Amino acid sequence: MASEMMGLSLTLNGHASTVDVAPFDLLIDVLRDRLGLRGTKRSCDVEVCGACTVLVDGLPVSSCTTLAADVEGKTVTTIEGVAEAGTLSRVQQAFVDHGALQCGFCTPGMVLATTALLEMTPAPNDADIRHFLRGNICRCTGYIKILEAVKSLV
Repeated sequence: MASEMMGLSLTLNGHASTVDVAPFDLLIDVLRDRLGLRGTKRSCDVEVCGACTVLVDGLPVSSCTTLAADVEGKTVTTIEGVAEAGTLSRVQQAFVDHGALQCGFCTPGMVLATTALLEMTPAPNDADIRHFLRGNICRCTGYIKILEAVKSLV
């Protein structure tokens, strides 16, 4: 049975966008498969690891459990939309400077979660940082370098 497609209008990485989606399409599939934004990673599919994190209206969201239709009219930022004019954002640069990435799989979600944290809490303490990043799993770094990178931005 064919599903009825609908036009989804959103602001994606700073640009007005429209894409046809089915009512049951997940945001991660639309971003990766239809729009070619491969920085959003698929991993757990149950909102546990943070690899699929994107920002929706500035807040971190698991795109693996978010219906694309739910972002109608909203602003979505993926890792591809964080750098400006080919220059890394200050969060991305801090991750590079502090060696807060190894394999890179979790890095997009960590960068986006950190970006949202700093927007909401410009001077977070250690407990704030740990609490905010709790939904992002890294299997390589042991988190120390990630915490150092985030703290360097305060």
